[in-house]
Amino acid sequence: MRSARLVLLTLARREELRAWARGRSVSVRLAERARIVLLASQGRQDKEIAVLLGMTPQKAGRWRQRFLTLGIEGLKKDAPRPGGRREISAARIEEVVRRTLQETPATATHWSVRSMAAVSGVSPATVARIWGAHGLKPHLVRTLKLSHDPHFWEKLEDVVGLYLSPPEHALVLSCDEKSRIQALDRTQPGLPLKKGRAGTMTHDYLRHGTTTLFAALNTLDGTVIGTCMKRRRHQEWLKFLRLIDSESPQTKRCTSLSTTTRLTNTPRSSDGWLAIPAFTLTSLPPEPPGSI
Repeated sequence: MRSARLVLLTLARREELRAWARGRSVSVRLAERARIVLLASQGRQDKEIAVLLGMTPQKAGRWRQRFLTLGIEGLKKDAPRPGGRREISAARIEEVVRRTLQETPATATHWSVRSMAAVSGVSPATVARIWGAHGLKPHLVRTLKLSHDPHFWEKLEDVVGLYLSPPEHALVLSCDEKSRIQALDRTQPGLPLKKGRAGTMTHDYLRHGTTTLFAALNTLDGTVIGTCMKRRRHQEWLKFLRLIDSESPQTKRCTSLSTTTRLTNTPRSSDGWLAIPAFTLTSLPPEPPGSI
């Protein structure tokens, strides 16, 4: 009769397996596997181990062989399984990926798992798995617009250099403006927030025209110098620079990063800020046509 291979254990390995077999902090599966190996080291056959531990001989033989092949590490986790049979063909998967990348639905801006499942003849869960495996997210869109400024890289190096290594004894300010902000007021005063009740405000409002916000961010400590003005011209821009000059330490030189190129590039604006000795202006690359 064919007999199973004998398992030989060192004293230290035997003590470790006994600790696993008796331990309460180890998993039940690991304790059972340790008992199989310990009984196998006593010369017992798989059928005897199966009767003693209440399992099938095949299971006892499987873990005996796993220990002989992989050692103690082979008992700690199960062998990888092949998983279920694939029910969708590679051609169908390729078709779902192609539709996602190259087509859009007739009545929507992008595919959803349900709309793609309807046209592909698979379940929404299958579409979700295919998209996840290929890293596809049709519902996400990131904006991108390239600058057409021929001196873009030179300006980029200047701006990044100011952030990473600002000049000594200087304030680096990032300046910008937002025009056509609606000045709104509610038709009635609202009730304040209190315990158990949210603050209130009326659904309608009164328009008081528009305003333009000018702001300068100190890149060192995050403080902001800002003001609102009625119009957006080079006169207001120069007035804002004089405000920064008056609120900044007189011992510091101001280096301004400006995105308001339509205001800063006019001849009158250039002459105006050059007349303020504390300022050095660095213009950012202009926004591409069509940017807001």
